[in-house]
Amino acid sequence: MTLLETSTSERLSGLRQWQREAYEEYFRRNPRDFLAVATPGAGKTTFALTLASELLARHVVRSVTIVCPTEHLKKQWAESAAHFGIAIDPDFKNGQGALGRQYIGAAVTYAQVAAHPMLHRNRTEARRTLVIFDEVHHAGDALSWGDAVREAFDPAARRLSLTGTPFRSDVNPIPFVDYVQDHNGVRRCSWDYSYGYAPALADNVVRPVVFMAYSGEMRWRTRAGDELAARLGEPLTQDALAQAWRAALDPKGDWIKKVLTAADRRLTEVRKATPDAGGLVIATDHEAARAYARILRQITGTGATVVLSDDPTASRKIKRFAESDDRWMIAVRMVSEGVDVPRLMVGVYATSTSTPLFFAQAVGRFVRVRRRGEVASVFLPSVPTLLEYAGEMERERDHVLDRPLKEGEEPEQDLIDEARKKRDTPDAGDELPFETMESAAEFDRVLYDGSEFGSGAPGSPEEEDFLGLPGLLEPEQVSQLLRKRKAEIHAQQRKAPKEEPKQAATHEVVAELRRELQTLVGAWHHRTGKPHGVIHTELRNACGGPPIAQASPEQIRERIARLRSWATRGR
Repeated sequence: MTLLETSTSERLSGLRQWQREAYEEYFRRNPRDFLAVATPGAGKTTFALTLASELLARHVVRSVTIVCPTEHLKKQWAESAAHFGIAIDPDFKNGQGALGRQYIGAAVTYAQVAAHPMLHRNRTEARRTLVIFDEVHHAGDALSWGDAVREAFDPAARRLSLTGTPFRSDVNPIPFVDYVQDHNGVRRCSWDYSYGYAPALADNVVRPVVFMAYSGEMRWRTRAGDELAARLGEPLTQDALAQAWRAALDPKGDWIKKVLTAADRRLTEVRKATPDAGGLVIATDHEAARAYARILRQITGTGATVVLSDDPTASRKIKRFAESDDRWMIAVRMVSEGVDVPRLMVGVYATSTSTPLFFAQAVGRFVRVRRRGEVASVFLPSVPTLLEYAGEMERERDHVLDRPLKEGEEPEQDLIDEARKKRDTPDAGDELPFETMESAAEFDRVLYDGSEFGSGAPGSPEEEDFLGLPGLLEPEQVSQLLRKRKAEIHAQQRKAPKEEPKQAATHEVVAELRRELQTLVGAWHHRTGKPHGVIHTELRNACGGPPIAQASPEQIRERIARLRSWATRGR
């Protein structure tokens, strides 16, 4: 058991400004519990281990326990701790009982603690222990996990909680975190030090993220034989959006192929300035991940590293990829939180998971800066929820208790449960099995710093411009360049001769409106279980007019609007 013989000033010499401020705030107060919130990529691990080194050197504690969400993170923590002379056992098992004498502490998972809380309580009581909770929001993944964490580490001499995303989709309280009641009687997470994405970006601690959103027309057939169509990026019912999203991510369709092609072209541009830059595709399930790997092989001529959640060699694969200059890695859902590869600069959000917590964690894989001027690019479908998250990258969020879950809101526990399962079939829209008939990708827009830029089709000058953004730019240079290109596009549009819109034939208008209405009726049928004929009758009773075969364009539009209002109100 060794600890590097360094002075306090030596330990502080390499810290970033926020890390030093958080360190000074900690020792100014000397609290038993401390919650540090810092955006992904800001350096929470370095801060925590510097703090641990100082507490060990001052003999405030004699042992360190690090609690992580995943097995892979245990090894990452142990490797990082070794640089501080802190010997951490990442392979500690509940069954072995005692820790080897050569170690100062152990790294364990939240699930491991939940399996035997009394064992970890006994270890904590035996020696004055500092417990570091990595991504502490996971301690609230289940009530049983929260209870186990409280039981195991209540006797700890010191507890340091870390998170980059201090919010959850459910209302489970996070252990050892204080909640303060606001003027509305709602309890909100209270932290001791916070360092968000916006100040980290201003300090050049993280990379700016440019989001490339793609829409497109989707067509699919349900098991009941209904043929439906919808366009990503347009207002849709919840069911229609789920199915259109699934069609876009289907490896058999063209949407994901075109988006992966565009992302690889972007990676090629980035690698001109950063030769070892890598890309990460975040997939929904195992089958899709393997299919995406085959598509990338067709595009690039080389294979991709596939990391699956139940693969015992996942940690070795991630480490091997991190140390190589290979182009692409593909990870499944929750594995993304354990992927710490600073050279990742291009991402594809090819998953149906849509909680703010998961999105923030996923994007966090691409913001870890190595040198000034690096720009991250993330490709995603034009789904309203994702576009909202992308547009709010710089907004602070917190964890709120005492609020009801919204209709259709997915608690994080559902994600944890699903992530542990071996998925052999896609899980987006399992309740609505269908066959993808067609999926086409169209470049929609770029989102950066809360603003939107561009609109066009695949291969358009706008898309080519954005894919060709230099790989090294300061944040303000990204804004200036995007605004300049936006102004140029608008100027070209103003100069272009205006064409008189062609008047479509009445029968074509009616046919298109009927198809739109039929799509909505099909989605409403899946949501309510009502037969199509019953839905048409209810619409006719509500809006008036003849049967659909004799309805005018205005009457069909009225029925479409009425059905959309039913879907919005949850009738």
